[in-house]
Amino acid sequence: MPKGKGKGAQGKRVTLKMAKNLIRVSFSGRRRLDLSKMGITSFPKCILELADVEELDLSRNMLKKIPNTIEKFQNLLWLDLHSNQIDELPKTIGTLQNLTFLNVCNNKLTTKSLPEELNLLKSLRTLNLGLNCLESIPTTLGTLRELTELGLFDNALTSIPKSVKILPKMEKLNVKRNPLPEFAEPEEEEIDIVKRIETLHLVQEKDLCSSCLQMCRGEREEMHTLESMTPTPAHKPSFPSLLTPNSTARENQEEWRVR
Repeated sequence: MPKGKGKGAQGKRVTLKMAKNLIRVSFSGRRRLDLSKMGITSFPKCILELADVEELDLSRNMLKKIPNTIEKFQNLLWLDLHSNQIDELPKTIGTLQNLTFLNVCNNKLTTKSLPEELNLLKSLRTLNLGLNCLESIPTTLGTLRELTELGLFDNALTSIPKSVKILPKMEKLNVKRNPLPEFAEPEEEEIDIVKRIETLHLVQEKDLCSSCLQMCRGEREEMHTLESMTPTPAHKPSFPSLLTPNSTARENQEEWRVR
C-alpha cells in the first residue's frame, strides 16, 4: 500500500490528498476535516499530517478503535465519533485539553472501556455517551465543571453519581430509556367515573321546602325512567327433558328422580 494511504471498507482509500480536499472552514472560522459516511474501518494514518485542524468528524463509519495517536490533534475543539462500532476509547484522549465537544453516541462502549482520563478534559462542555452499553458512569465525570450538556440516554444505567447531577453549569442531562428508579414515570391513577356519595341525609317530604321537594321529585322520576330503560337479563334456558345434574335445578334437589 502506498505511503500515506489508509484502506477503508469496500476497497475505499483515504489519501492525504483526499483528506486535504475535505477540509472546510466552518462559520466560526474553524478548520474542519469531515470524513463522515465514508465506510472507514480503521483510523487513517495519513490524517496525522493534518493534526492542526480544530474539528474532526469521523462519524457514521465502521471504526472499532481510536488509536493513541489521537493525542497528535492538540488543537481539537470538536470531535465527532458517533455511529461507529467503537468499543474502547484510548487513554490519550485525556490529553486533548482544548476539547469542548465530544460525541461518542451509538457505539459499543462499556463502563470498563471508558478511560479515567476523560476527567482531564476540563474544557469539555458537551459529552454524548448515549446509545452505548454503559451500566454505570465514573464519579470522576463530576470533575468536568464546564459541562453544560451530558447525554446518557439508551444505556443500562441504574444510578447517576451525585457528583454528576450537581455539576454547576449543567443545563441538560438526558437519561431517557435507562432503568433508573429515580426517573421512573409514576403509574397513572385509575379514574373513577362513578360519582360517589360521601354523605347521605334522610328527611321526610314535609320537612322540605317547595323548591327542594320539586327538585327531589324530578330526580326520582328521572331515576325511574332510567330503570325502565335498563335491559333485563334474558331468561335462563330450561331443558325439562334433561334429568342430569347439569340441567336446570329445582328448588329442592330431593325431588330429582329417574323417569
